[in-house]
Amino acid sequence: MYICCIHRITIFHISYPRSMEGRGLRAGFTADAPRLLHMSEPLRRTAFNRLFAVVYFSAILALLYRHVQNLFLHPTTSFLSFSITLFLFISNLVLAFMWASAQAFRMSPIRRKEFPQNLKQIIKDEDFVGLDVFICTADPYKEPPMNVVNTALSLMAYDYPTEKISIYVSDDGGSVLTLFAFMEAAKFARHWLPFCRQHNIMERSPHVYFESISHHPSIPQFEKIEIMYEDMKMKVEQVIDKGAVIEEYISDDQQHQAFNKWTKSFSRMDHPTVIQVILDKSKDTDISGQLMPNLIYVSREKSKTSPHHFKAGALNVLLRVSAVMTNAPIILTQDCDMYSNDPQTPLRILCYFSDPALKSNLAFVQFPQRFHGLNRDDIYATEYKRLFKINSMGFDGLNGPNYVGSGCFFRRRALFGGPSTPVPPEIPELGPDHVVRKPIISHEILSLAHRVAGCNYENQTGWGSQSGFRYGSLVEDFYTGYRLQCEGWKSLFCNPERAAFLGDVPITLFDVLSQCKRWCIGLFEVAFSKYNTLIFGSQSMGVLMSLAYSHYALWPIWCIPVTFYSFLPQLALLNQVSLFPKITEPWFFLYVFLLLGAYGQDFLDFVLDGGTVRKWWNAQRMWMIRGLSCYLFSSIEYLLKSVGISTHGFSLTSKVVDDEQSKRYGQGIFEFGVPSPLFMPLTVAAIINLFSFLLVLTQFFSGKNTEGLCLQMILTGSIVLNCLPVYGAIGLRNDAGKMPTQITIISTFVSVALYYASSLSL
Repeated sequence: MYICCIHRITIFHISYPRSMEGRGLRAGFTADAPRLLHMSEPLRRTAFNRLFAVVYFSAILALLYRHVQNLFLHPTTSFLSFSITLFLFISNLVLAFMWASAQAFRMSPIRRKEFPQNLKQIIKDEDFVGLDVFICTADPYKEPPMNVVNTALSLMAYDYPTEKISIYVSDDGGSVLTLFAFMEAAKFARHWLPFCRQHNIMERSPHVYFESISHHPSIPQFEKIEIMYEDMKMKVEQVIDKGAVIEEYISDDQQHQAFNKWTKSFSRMDHPTVIQVILDKSKDTDISGQLMPNLIYVSREKSKTSPHHFKAGALNVLLRVSAVMTNAPIILTQDCDMYSNDPQTPLRILCYFSDPALKSNLAFVQFPQRFHGLNRDDIYATEYKRLFKINSMGFDGLNGPNYVGSGCFFRRRALFGGPSTPVPPEIPELGPDHVVRKPIISHEILSLAHRVAGCNYENQTGWGSQSGFRYGSLVEDFYTGYRLQCEGWKSLFCNPERAAFLGDVPITLFDVLSQCKRWCIGLFEVAFSKYNTLIFGSQSMGVLMSLAYSHYALWPIWCIPVTFYSFLPQLALLNQVSLFPKITEPWFFLYVFLLLGAYGQDFLDFVLDGGTVRKWWNAQRMWMIRGLSCYLFSSIEYLLKSVGISTHGFSLTSKVVDDEQSKRYGQGIFEFGVPSPLFMPLTVAAIINLFSFLLVLTQFFSGKNTEGLCLQMILTGSIVLNCLPVYGAIGLRNDAGKMPTQITIISTFVSVALYYASSLSL
């Protein structure tokens, strides 16, 4: 609810004479016609968050004082007891840092609202700025071309002048199958785009639209357009199954010429540049006679002797190729499986980019990543509500949210140096102010586009370090957004009620953890670079933004407290050793307050943002699971890499859906199945916690004194509850998603070994 009070809400009225139009983000506003385009308000719980932060911080200081007392003022004579106390102290220091850094998000969160319906009242269609859309894909078998095609079609069908849109598809797999899919999509688009406009369809991904219609509506041409889509889908899937383009599907010489570029020497990692203009807005029209958007396929040159910098390298090639061919002032970067769910999204971002108070240093507008197909309780917490939404509102109250890789509209100028320190490209044709005057299919344009897509073009240039998307981390999105904000740029978080984009989520635990492990390694690469978030970040952006970015950059260190608290108190419990205060001691209530305070505030944030109790519980469970798997393994891999032992490579998260896995995911059943080392620490922790809890419970009911073990019992019991899916996967399931037998056997032996080792030590 937006309350129009001057001290609480920032509103934007704009009225420009036509004489102020200029190159770049120009806007044809009519004089004396002010319109409300956007406004913002702080969240009401901000004052409470600040007060609670002071109280909770005081409690943390008291806890750390107790640890210092036990370690140095009243040290134990046993080296083992001293070591356990030290490990718990280190764990609490990490927890304290992660809590403190998270408070940056709670200091001044804001909520925004746009009024795109007012934009067309003050800007004529011919004055809308150009929009270049970047879609990246890399493997036609892990990222099915039909998914990518549906994403592209949904973006081509924006409620935006089609002649202003250019879609660039980066195929890092260099697959002729992907090119064929887009050639077929271009034919279908000639019918699909006018169909969407005529009937004002909101779901402009054809797959989503036809899936959402349970019966044939009384829309003219519905059946015809559906048959056309199914025919296109059948052709593409047959080509994918065959692994080659079927001759009978090649309809003209232009396609023959394009497919002939795939020679016998052409391979995924070693091939020349391929740039194919599939649709040209200067001449291609749909069935209604309206111009089509540009659709351009790009597969950059690859060589086994040249670094390609993964997705960041692909984006920089698109940045240069698009500069040569269209050079639109606004760029949208989009994951291949994140389709448009709101055709008015470009109008929303123009509500901000047109604001003269913002345009001087506004680098990008970020939409939250939201997903379709989540099961009811989101068992893997892949909605990432805090990452993509709650914390983004906190970021927005500071200097703006971080870049999350998809659903982000950039000002092209922001990728070429800071607001006051531009970095000119090596050739003027790549500059953000360059005006393209030649057709995109002209020899000069295509020749230069091929040149800037070459694998050696970036040698001895500032690409990836001073301009473009930044190299040096597997999480190029996080790193690029961070570096831009260090240069003085700001960003905005746009979170409309209707999701702007919807994407797919991994439906197996292994895929979820593997994806997270890759992110964590990349985050460590940022945290320990010369641009580290604590020192360099605080000097460039201030303390709060530095803490906010550090909270993510040091994400993997969650493994320290999670691992120690999953094993040490439980092994001590098995040996009747108390590590925490008794119920009768005053320190007991400090622990209870810290526990309830942290979880209570997190629960409040989650539920107030529309989450459910069960989704929140699953998010806590997945925090523990990640701490014992991807956080732990990514920390080890990064450490090994730091001493010169390379153990990881970039791997895509598969977007292919297995029917049985999908069925189990829909039922809320955890999918293990893969005999991965990632599951080993989790399974060991599950076994040790279960036996510790059962042992102390038996002693409690038999009348033995367990007063000093109360906190350990609560901790162990909560971990046992979180591990219920693990126990079911070990002993109660026979499907393909159960815990692999070798993981269970090895984990059992390790658990027994840890028990005997602790018994001898304690």
